[in-house]
Amino acid sequence: MLKEGFFYKKYGDKLQCNLCPHNCVLDNGQKGICSVRVNEDNILKTINYGEITAMAMDPIEKKPLYHFYPGSNILSVGSFGCNLSCSFCQNYSIAHYRVKSKYMTVKNLIDNILEHKNNIGIAFTYNEPTISYEYIYEVSKEVKSTNPDMKVVLITNGYMEIESLRRLLPYIDAMNIDLKSFQKDYYKKVCGGNLNPVLKVIEEVSGQCHLEITTLLVNGLNDSKDEVEKIASFISNLDKNIPLHLSRYFPTYKMNRPPTKIDVMMKNRNIAKKFLNYVYLGNISGVDNSTYCPKCGELIIKRNYYSSKTYIIDNKCPSCNNDIKIVI
Repeated sequence: MLKEGFFYKKYGDKLQCNLCPHNCVLDNGQKGICSVRVNEDNILKTINYGEITAMAMDPIEKKPLYHFYPGSNILSVGSFGCNLSCSFCQNYSIAHYRVKSKYMTVKNLIDNILEHKNNIGIAFTYNEPTISYEYIYEVSKEVKSTNPDMKVVLITNGYMEIESLRRLLPYIDAMNIDLKSFQKDYYKKVCGGNLNPVLKVIEEVSGQCHLEITTLLVNGLNDSKDEVEKIASFISNLDKNIPLHLSRYFPTYKMNRPPTKIDVMMKNRNIAKKFLNYVYLGNISGVDNSTYCPKCGELIIKRNYYSSKTYIIDNKCPSCNNDIKIVI
């Protein structure tokens, strides 16, 4: 469905989209880098408004969110398009191609959220959700108006302008943001973006809603000790209780490097733990991703893949009374 977009300015017969840091300047009929925002007769239109390509009830741990209502399920939806061009994209079929979708009104989606039992809310995920900004904004606002207890979650690359983030943030309960690297060249050459805007978004989000960070460690590109130290140090300066998910790379899409070595992943987790209280490994079977009290080592949450069992009833460690900083 075509719908007028937010955040744009007109310059004669051109317009500039200001949703994300690309700030695409578009001639009539031209689409932005995201492929879903277009200049149509000098009006910015979104072609993916309400267009759903995927919908599933997922464990919250799959997002991944490990410290936000562990053990719960959340209705997860995605559309198509992305404003980055990561050569290792794991969801390239919907991120970089126009695939079959089904239009769903805001009301219909709200009804779906409310009718599912044991559902804590809605997660916008799979492709990059922020380029569906208008739809997400309206759904999120309506969710909070209809049932304030329902949670709204955003799984995002964090490539947004601060103005657009601030307008949406009051309706968001939790975010997982991809911090793909701490190298400016990596963001530019591998991802088609810039590092600084993502860092600014992470800084803005920290303290405003629940936040977790994911970094995909790619063999030989961003899996060095120095890289992980910089990422963990940056996060620690905001809040050492922010969970960091270090995910293992496998060849996909346009990148065919060997999978990241498991011993490198293990060593990098230990490095990150020098800065952060909670570091988890993704895309590796058989590792212990349970949560332990950072003060006394007491088991807090036992995890087996995407299932979990919580051993606390509030935010306090049952052994030492330490504040665990987990939303339950």
